[in-house]
Amino acid sequence: MKTNFICLAIAGILAVSCNCKEKTTDADTKTVVLQNIHNRKSVRDFVTRKMISKEDLTTLVKAGMAAPTAANKQPWEFVAVSDDAILNVLAEKSPNNKMLRDAGGAILVCGNTDRFFDGAMREYWVQDCSAATQNILLAVEAMNLGAVWTGVYPNMERVEQLKEYFNLPENIIPLSLILIGYPEGEQTPKNKWKEEYLHWETF
Repeated sequence: MKTNFICLAIAGILAVSCNCKEKTTDADTKTVVLQNIHNRKSVRDFVTRKMISKEDLTTLVKAGMAAPTAANKQPWEFVAVSDDAILNVLAEKSPNNKMLRDAGGAILVCGNTDRFFDGAMREYWVQDCSAATQNILLAVEAMNLGAVWTGVYPNMERVEQLKEYFNLPENIIPLSLILIGYPEGEQTPKNKWKEEYLHWETF
């Protein structure tokens, strides 16, 4: 009887401890996630050519693939760049992306037309691949790296330029080129909250 009581008491203490821990973890997770979102910033100054490992680039692409996608079409493809020589050539061919001269890696986010919807819903791929791009940017922030989203689609000059350079098949359309590196100097996020942009119940 006494032994059973002790066992029940210990079980109760463990249960309470577990519940408290779980609640604390939930609260901590919420704080960390929201801080990460609000701390995200476009980093254009990198420690010159401090390379991003293939392991880290893979982690970032996995985050991209976790993005929401209409009807689970997953219309994306990713080209990860970890080679210094390729980054140098890209910098020469992309004078508008001066940050490439110092970046330590890059990810090209593309859409695969074979997995697009037909008709008017075709352009959902842009939303899906944009969500993937944002996921990568948030993962970059969580990993204490820096990145900047450089737009490609629908600028057809940039689209064709990158299709040619990366030898992309006809069914692959580049949407964004994310330049990644180790931030140089202090980088601060912009406060974009504007209460007047929030509307309740109706516009």
